[in-house]
Amino acid sequence: MTQAGDDWDAIVVGAGVAGLVAARELATARLRTLVLESWSSPGGVVGRHEVDGLTLDAGAESFATRGGAVAELAGELGLTATVVSPEPYGAWVRLPRGAGPLPRTGLLGIPAHPFAPDVRRTIGWLGSLRAAADRLLPASHGIRPDDQVTTLGDLVRARMGRRVLDRLVRPVVAGVHAAEPEAIAADAVAPGLVASTRAAGSLSLAVRALRANIPAGSAVSSLSGGLHTLVDALVEDVRARGGELRCGAAVTAVHRVPGAARFRVESQGHVLTAPRLVVASPTATTLLTDVAPDLAGLHTDPGADIVLATLVLDAPELDGHPRGTGVLVAHGVPEVRAKALTHATAKWRWLAELAGPGRHVVRLSYGRAGEGAPDVPADLDGLTDLALRDASSILGVALDRDRLRASARVTWRQGLPVPSAAHRETVRRVRDAVSEVPGLAVVGAWVSGNGLASVVPDARRVAAALAEVDPWATSSAASTRRNR
Repeated sequence: MTQAGDDWDAIVVGAGVAGLVAARELATARLRTLVLESWSSPGGVVGRHEVDGLTLDAGAESFATRGGAVAELAGELGLTATVVSPEPYGAWVRLPRGAGPLPRTGLLGIPAHPFAPDVRRTIGWLGSLRAAADRLLPASHGIRPDDQVTTLGDLVRARMGRRVLDRLVRPVVAGVHAAEPEAIAADAVAPGLVASTRAAGSLSLAVRALRANIPAGSAVSSLSGGLHTLVDALVEDVRARGGELRCGAAVTAVHRVPGAARFRVESQGHVLTAPRLVVASPTATTLLTDVAPDLAGLHTDPGADIVLATLVLDAPELDGHPRGTGVLVAHGVPEVRAKALTHATAKWRWLAELAGPGRHVVRLSYGRAGEGAPDVPADLDGLTDLALRDASSILGVALDRDRLRASARVTWRQGLPVPSAAHRETVRRVRDAVSEVPGLAVVGAWVSGNGLASVVPDARRVAAALAEVDPWATSSAASTRRNR
């Protein structure tokens, strides 16, 4: 039996950023909204943890500025003054043959200017000459017909050659998306890249055009105090609008209420009902099969398992940020197992000021798509020793236990779905199946694409449309269509 107070206007399953943004839109429309989260705290992969007295991001630590959606949301939440850009030290890539800078004017490692000094240093003159030949190729070279998917790897290899692909793009894509360039659609990770390349007749010119549309400043930003402060602001705003958040409340089943345009949601022994339901979790493909039978058998990409090792170090030698704000590691570097290193106190001024002179925060990431669980020690001590060895090799500075103040381990399972052609087709089928159920919607990186720049506008659009739905009217219309 449904208890008094368990009837809602809308229920959101999942309190990651997508779920919270959706809940905020619904609550803004004056709908009584309940958010259910299985974890003990909200935020999903935008998490936090305490290390050596510092409150640090435990997951995502920046957002892409493209489109301006995240900055706009931050402004609405009163966070505009806290939006910050990374320090202008640039990032590096570690290759089997050594280290080199990543293009400062590039996109996912694709250089806008093939002969720029930082590009030549990493791919050599031969690589720059081959990349510049892109301007001489037919406009459609490397681009598949419209009814086929052009992968990022195929596009870059065809137009700029293997050195750009293997030394620049591949490490960036592995670090950002935990995937291989050949496995992902170019437009899934760089919207408009294919069309812009065809229009400009050049991949480098397309990169310049896309970068010109990015707001002034860096291509990524964060928030002073950490990206996780966005979660705090979202939760506070949802509650201020009359919404409610319950953590430790896993949803075990979803059904339709017989004879009513309402969903029946079972969570921790409670039965809740609402005419609108948003699922912000990839578990939707199994959780919703009773109300959306066409979801049966559909499985989106599970994403890579990622282990993050955070080190807080007493190392004045790092004051000069020897490898800029961070390093992406290419395949085939035998002495390094990490796929990426972020020198957080070099990247973010607010954190450097908080840490103080000589104290540095370094974060290493382990795990790539298709490789299963990361090959790292299961215990914190073992992981810390590995991270110290990797950091020493990557940064070129001897770092041992004597320099260590504290360390921490965070594991993210299925955190970065690979935006492959197969995944995108599954997402299309998921959205089609969900659209047939009045009052039902799905949001999150698993359907919108990785990164807050994709997640936030999609969640807002979907939730705003759902808020305007009359579940009774749409339910009657859907029933009429099925009975024809």
